[in-house]
Amino acid sequence: MINIIKFSDFCTKRSENQGKAVVASNKPETLNTSMIPVNDILPNPSQPRRYFSRESMDELTASVKKFGVVQPITVRFLGHGTYELVSGERRLMASKAAGLEKIPAIILSINDDKSALLALSENMHRQNLNFMEEAEGYNMLISEYNFSVEEISNMFGKSPACISGKVRLLKLSKEVRSMIVINGLSERHAKAILRIPDEYVQKSVLDKVITEELSSKKTEELVNSELEKMRNDEYYAAKREKRSFSDIRLFTNTIKHSVEIIKRSGVDADYDIEKDENGVKITISIAES
Repeated sequence: MINIIKFSDFCTKRSENQGKAVVASNKPETLNTSMIPVNDILPNPSQPRRYFSRESMDELTASVKKFGVVQPITVRFLGHGTYELVSGERRLMASKAAGLEKIPAIILSINDDKSALLALSENMHRQNLNFMEEAEGYNMLISEYNFSVEEISNMFGKSPACISGKVRLLKLSKEVRSMIVINGLSERHAKAILRIPDEYVQKSVLDKVITEELSSKKTEELVNSELEKMRNDEYYAAKREKRSFSDIRLFTNTIKHSVEIIKRSGVDADYDIEKDENGVKITISIAES
């Protein structure tokens, strides 16, 4: 018999997307360990880890061949002889690589949301997630389960600025993020690349960083140089000018809409727009009642 204490950090939360309540119980569940065919276990879609060290996986596989799986994985039953992994992905992968047909597993009776949160909890508390995987995990807690940055900060013992900084890295495209992780670049490298507003330039700088094996400090210097070139480049200057014009048009349209709302409320109001070489001057006139 194995005692499983459900994690208490994840209190009741309601997912706006799914409309389901997720409740963490304080009561322990006592469950039996079963031997389950490895091919009957599906991966957990909420698993934050995307990259595995080949060396560490080879070591774990060798250990499984010699000693077997010492710590059972956890799964939940989906029906029709199929299970979904909750925790223990590396052990499951190593068991398959070692040629095992079955693996010891604890079967939990939980719903979709709780399975996802358990998978996130188990993996996010590990120290061997890379910073991009951490970012994806934090972002999932925010977007899918409505946790605030402050709640996540308390949960994992990291500052709100640290959590927010990692999540911002997801503004990089998947291709750029993959280039950074696969080539073993640091979070500081990634933050430097994020400062570049154009993905094509990001990739160009990354190619140079990877080829020349630049340090994070040298990468920051290279990014500063590229940003200066972009500021002086006619193409990017035109893009900035176009964006500035779009912003002005957005502001004026907002003011027009606001004046129309005032008029509909029965108040006499009007506006006037004057353009000159210095910009746009907008005057709003509202009659006294």
